[in-house]
Amino acid sequence: MIAQMLLKSKEKTTYKEDAVGEKPIRSVAKALSWRVIGTLDTLVVSYILTGEMAVAASIASVDFLTKMVLYFFHERLWNSIKWGK
Repeated sequence: MIAQMLLKSKEKTTYKEDAVGEKPIRSVAKALSWRVIGTLDTLVVSYILTGEMAVAASIASVDFLTKMVLYFFHERLWNSIKWGK
């Protein structure tokens, strides 16, 4: 789904902006950049705890995918909430 959004963004550059003017593609970029940082943290912590790079990389890979998707939807949900804006 996220990959489809990235591909569609190249085809047509007009996205409906939310109430604060943020496009969904910005949420995708933020999710990706944050997950890179989070995944490096998970990789280091997993390696320290297990002592095995293969196990640490497996944990970090699953963590990257699941949390990126969760972050995207969390971000879009919060952008639709008017409280505090």
